[in-house]
Order: sequence, then C-alpha cells, then structure tokens
Amino acid sequence: MKKNTMFSALMISLGFLLSCGSGADKQASTEMEQSLRAPAYPLITHDPYFSIWSFGDTLNAQSTKHWTGEDQPLIALAQVDGKVYQLASNAISLLEDVVPTAQKKPYDVRYTYDNPGNGWEAAEFSDQSWKTGMAPFGDNSVDNPMKSASRYDKEIWYRRTFTLDEIPNDPKLLISHDDAVQVFINGVLAYEDPNFILDYGQRDLTAEGIQALRKGENILSVHCRNDRGGAFIDVGLVQEKRLLDTELAKQTAVHLTATQTAYSFDAGGVAIDLTFTSPLLMDQLEVLARPASYLTFKSASKDGKAHDVKIWFALSGKVSADKANQEVKVATEDHDQLLIQSVGTTSQQLLGKKGDNVRIDWGKAYIAATKKESISTTPNTLQDFVAHIAQQGGASSAKVGYAADILMGVEMTLGKVSDAVSEHLVIAYDDEYSVQYFGKNLRPWWRRDNKTGALDMIQAAEKDYDRLMQACQSFDKKLSADAKSAGGQHYADLCNLAYRQAIAAHKVVANTNGELLFFSKENFSNGSIGTVDVTYPSAPLFILYNTELAKGLLRFIFEYSESGRWKKPFPSHDVGTYPLANGQTYGEDMPVEEAGNMITLTAAIAVRDGNAHFAEKHWETLTTWTDFLKKEGLDPANQLCTDDFAGHLARNANLSVKAIMGIASYAKLAEMLKKEAVAKEHFDLARQMAAEWMKLAANGDHYTLAFGQKDTWSQKYNLIWDKLLKLNIFPKEVVEKEIAFYKTKQQTYGLPLDSRKTYSKSDWILWTATLADDADFETFVNPVWKFANETPDRIPLSDWHETTDGKSVGFRARSVVGGYFVKMLEKEMAK
Repeated sequence: MKKNTMFSALMISLGFLLSCGSGADKQASTEMEQSLRAPAYPLITHDPYFSIWSFGDTLNAQSTKHWTGEDQPLIALAQVDGKVYQLASNAISLLEDVVPTAQKKPYDVRYTYDNPGNGWEAAEFSDQSWKTGMAPFGDNSVDNPMKSASRYDKEIWYRRTFTLDEIPNDPKLLISHDDAVQVFINGVLAYEDPNFILDYGQRDLTAEGIQALRKGENILSVHCRNDRGGAFIDVGLVQEKRLLDTELAKQTAVHLTATQTAYSFDAGGVAIDLTFTSPLLMDQLEVLARPASYLTFKSASKDGKAHDVKIWFALSGKVSADKANQEVKVATEDHDQLLIQSVGTTSQQLLGKKGDNVRIDWGKAYIAATKKESISTTPNTLQDFVAHIAQQGGASSAKVGYAADILMGVEMTLGKVSDAVSEHLVIAYDDEYSVQYFGKNLRPWWRRDNKTGALDMIQAAEKDYDRLMQACQSFDKKLSADAKSAGGQHYADLCNLAYRQAIAAHKVVANTNGELLFFSKENFSNGSIGTVDVTYPSAPLFILYNTELAKGLLRFIFEYSESGRWKKPFPSHDVGTYPLANGQTYGEDMPVEEAGNMITLTAAIAVRDGNAHFAEKHWETLTTWTDFLKKEGLDPANQLCTDDFAGHLARNANLSVKAIMGIASYAKLAEMLKKEAVAKEHFDLARQMAAEWMKLAANGDHYTLAFGQKDTWSQKYNLIWDKLLKLNIFPKEVVEKEIAFYKTKQQTYGLPLDSRKTYSKSDWILWTATLADDADFETFVNPVWKFANETPDRIPLSDWHETTDGKSVGFRARSVVGGYFVKMLEKEMAK
C-alpha cells in the first residue's frame, strides 16, 4: 500500500507559505538545550484528527502542521516596545497564482497517451496532432485530491501555454502528481520526481527552469506515469507575497516531556516562554478523553526594565477543514466568563469521509481565554489580521471564507512587563460524533451523556487549568524517572517522545451500551480503524497505565466476532477505515497473527488486573481462537503477519512463537479462572510446541526467519510475553542464543527486522531489547535513540526506518510507539 505509507504536504494557491529547513532553523537548533532532538515536536495532540505538530527544531521557522504534513498554522506574535516578533509558525505570507492549478478552474491543454518521442517538451515542438482537453487529469480514485476533468490511467504527456507580463519573483511549483513526473518550462527540465504527491505540494524549480521563464508566451510541458494505484496530474506556478514584516524571536530552548512541549524565546528586552500542554493523564480518564489543550504564555523582563508587551495568537481555519479551499465560518460564542471563538466548515458533513491522508471537516475548533479588558478578539481574515497588527485597519472582517484565509485569534495586552506575567488559552475541538460503529454514530467519551456540549467541556478545562498543570508536571517527572530507572536516560527520552503520539493516534468513544471503546487509526499505513496488529505493539503503554483503555482496544474485536458479523475462527484484522467502523476493509486476513495477539493481550490485561473477569466474558470466543492456533499455529501457512510490508511468508518462525504464546496465554487465563485441567492441557501443549519449534528453527548459533530457510534470521520479539507473563514456555537458552546473535547484526541506527532487508521497526527493537538482560538493554536502545535524534525526516516519529542511514521508510505518528513502554511494563510486572 505504498500510497498510504508516504505523503506530501498540501499547499494551495491561497494559503500559508511553507518554509522548510531554513538557515535560521539550522542555526537555532545548534543553540538548543535538549538531550534528544525530536524528529517533530507534538503541540496539540488528542486524536487522529486533532493533532498539531512542529516539524522542526524551531517553532517559528515553518508552519505548524497536522501529523499528515498538511499546514495547520498556529500563529503567535509578540510586540515588544513597538517591534513585532514571530514566535510560532513562519512569516505570514500568501501564495499568489502565476499559472493557476485546476483548483481554481479547469484549463485547456494539448495531450497524448502515446509516447511522442524526443523533443516533445521543446517550446517549438508542434503539438497540433495531439488531442485537446481540460486539466486536471486523473482516474477519480480515492487518492485523487479533486475530481478530474479528463481521464488519465497509465501515462500522459501534455503541454500548456501561458503568458507572463513579467518574470515572477522566486516562483515555485504547485503540483499534485501520481506517480512519477517530469515538468519542463520552455523545454528546460524544471522538476522531476519518481514518487508521488497525493495532495498539492509546493516544490522548488531548478535554477535552469526558472531562468527559462520569459515575458510573453511560455510552454509548460508535463509527463506523468502511473506505476500502480490511482492516477492524477495537475501543475501550476505560484510566488510568495509576504504580508507582514516581523523579526524572528530567538528561540533559546525547547524541552519535550510526556505531556508538554515548552519553548523559550528572546524578543527584545523580554524573555517569552510558550508551553503547549495536552493533559493526557491516564489515571484521569475524563481528562484524557477531553479534547482540550492549553497554551501558556509567560513573559518577563531580561534586563530589569519594564517593557510594553502585547501577544497575538491565531488559529487557522484549516484546523477544522480537510482541504484549504473549503469554506469555513468563525463565530464568537456566548459565555459569561470566557471569551470563546469557534471555526468550522459551513458544509458540516458529519462522518462524511474516510481514509488515511484526510483531516476532519465537521465539528468545530475552539480557542478560549478569560474574559477581561486586556484580551480581545482579532479580525478573521488573514489580510485583516495583518492590517490590525500593523495598525492599518482591519477592525471589521469577514467571518466566512476559505479555510486557509480565515483565522480566529486573540490579542492579549500585557502592558508594562518587568516581573513574570502569564496568560493561557484553551484550544479545543468538538467533533460531536467521532466514529460510526456498524451503522451507529458514536459520541466521543466526554459527550456520552448527550447533554455536555463544547462550551461545558471548555469551561471544565479552564476550571482545571491550575490543577492539571501541576498534575502534568508531576506525571512527567515521574514517568521520566521511572523510565530512566528501567532503561537509562536514552530510554527515558524515547518514552517521553512516544507518549503523546501513541495516545493521540486513538479516539475514546462510548458504545451504545455505555462501554468504552478505544479506536486506533493506522496513520499512514492504510487508515484502518481498530487494527489488531497495531493494537498489539501499542498495548504495553496502556497495559502499564490503564487497563480500561487496553480493554477498549479489544472490545470491538470481540463484539465483531460474537455478534455473528465476523464468522471466521480467528479475529478480524480491523473493523473498517477510520472513522467508519462498519466491518473489516483490509483486503486480506492475518489469521495466526490476530488470534495470537488477541489472546495474549487478554491474558496480559488479566495479569495486570489480578483477575480474569474481562476474559471470562469472552471465554467461548477465546477458546475458538485458541483451537484455531492449535491447528494452524505451529507451522504457519503462507500468510501475512503484522510486518505485512515485508510480504507473505510461509513457516514464519516468529509468527509460530506468537501462536505458542497465544496458547500459553489461554492456559494462563484458564489457570486464573480455576480451570485447572484446561490450564494444564494447554501449558503442556505450548511447551511441546516450543520444543518442536526449537528443532524446526535451529540454525547453529541462532534460529531462522522461517523453518527450512537456513542462514536466515529474524527478531523473535513475540517471545517477550514468555518473560512478562512468566509463562516459562521456552528454555532460557533460546533468548540467550538469539540476543548474542543479534548483537552481531547491529547497524548504525538499530537492529534490522530480519535478514531480508536492513530496515527495521523501532517498536520491535524495544521489545527485543527487553528480552535481553538489563546489561544488554541499552545496547539495542541507544541506536534507536540515535535514529530519533539524527533522522533527516522531520516528521512525527516513524516506527519503520532504515538502520543504515536513519531515513524513514514509511509510517508516521502511529500508536505502535506505545510499545516503547514494554521495558517499564516488564519492571512493573516483575514486582
């Protein structure tokens, strides 16, 4: 599913300018005081739709983004003694069309599906024999960013004539292409990419391509080839128009903990701190499920003198829209104590779309501040907002417009600042309904009484501010200390980095019977909802901190089978495509994988709870799945496992371990339920299977990737449950032999997944590391820390990376990094 494992940031002709990897960003990063340089920094993280990040070291070097890479600007500016400084997001700019894309309106081209031969791209080439038609071209597949005007399936060449009155300043390409593309300007290669951009992205032109532009008539020549999946092509040119001259505040520090990301800036004579807090506290379920974050501004004089300080904060309408050209509306809500604004699309298509690289476009985003004279709203269009800051008008402003051009914001006049002064905002989202579950729209957990509304939720968040800020700081301190004690400082850094990401890849909802359901989304790995083999690696975090959430990950899979909708003797892979959980949509089953996962996790929950009540409710289903593993698990047929990107594999040794662990876990549950005969039968069987496994997988100093495949190897991370659940199924020599062998296979950025490729999964490396003795744990963890610290891919943490160069292979912002907490879980379960 290559088109779901990669991305490109969407840019449209009317929107914020994307500014990536600037010199200021690189310079500032060398001045930071943070042990781990995060690949990206979480800012506001609650669920797959409400998840905003900074994709670089400095907060003011680029636009903030949704985890998918789509710009969702959070703008923060400070005026100190009359001078305006940029704190968050890059300088406010618009992109002006030079040659519009079809997003504005379709345009005429000449095109052919037949290879035209050499010279077709030249300005003087005669294309009179080609067809005429309207762009954009595509196949109207789900991957297309808009409806196509003309058909393109396999390969297309087209030429477009455009006229320039003057040469644009620093023109950029605005393009969506699926797949490989070449773009020429007047016969000169201006852009080439063998991959794809599913949405519209801004890309640099070659220097030669820019130089080829001329006044008067020009020819844009495009060749696009579809290698697999959907097909689409649309190309235009844009240029930046900077709307507000600001000076970048100097970022002096960034500090990331489990629930907070804190930035420090110097702006003139004032030090300004911005702290983003998403209070995802697992011991406070009502708070964790409440989609409300805090942004705290703290200002203090650096030189002992009083300075005039004013802060502006604005949230783009794109936070509540999937596409930047969707129409949104801003409103000021009626509340006695709080100044509350909202923004949402005018269409409000509730649960109207599903998929991977999509964002929410129903419900509303909110910002709230205390009602007082020093805080007021700002104009709602981008240009009026800028005019207001520049004191050139902008007092009245439209409330409706394109998402990229609409803002809701506040102005906070702090006055003369010498000692520290603090203000905070609540930033929240109300989606009204979160998931469709077998035809029924389910409320988010915090709305389950059908009475509580957005303003109630925001008021509760505001009331809890002081308490939760203290609670978050205490929790973060304890998590860091516990993780460091369990596995060292680098391990603690990874746990802090993974915490918010893992939780925010889920949504907490209420089932119609009042039970909690905790749905994951497969972020950039196909968009499935409730995937069992995504739950499996993420589970250690939730089993460690709150087993009610862990149960919420399993309930809908049990219900799917027990309702009769899923009729196979093993669990489904998923229950749909996010946010529509109406039944499995993944094209193939993972029979042994999902059966082993469900049984093992149910046992882990029981051991953590100290009782098997949850398992007892589903005993008949667990028995059916165990019987399947007894028949099919020891020597698995050719099938997929959770590492499906590696392809089908017969006789998979690690998958066989999973089946054995599933049978042993069933025995553990039977033991806890006083079913002594059943327990003994299955413990004995699991040990017999383990002995047979050792013979089938034997390969001298290690065990094979697959039975019968000599001189292959793989990480046997599924063995971890033998240790965590104290099952004692495999002899110690199995783990000892494997760990010793793995140490000879380490690469710069970690242990490869297996002998087929040098890529790896960092969640599985952490599981493998936990199999090892404490003395060897950091041997495997430190290269993962090095990957996170040095990867060139500035995106929310990828769990699938190349161990030789630290580049992301695919996936990002996924819940599976909850698996990093397996070492902490091991320490807890050893007590």
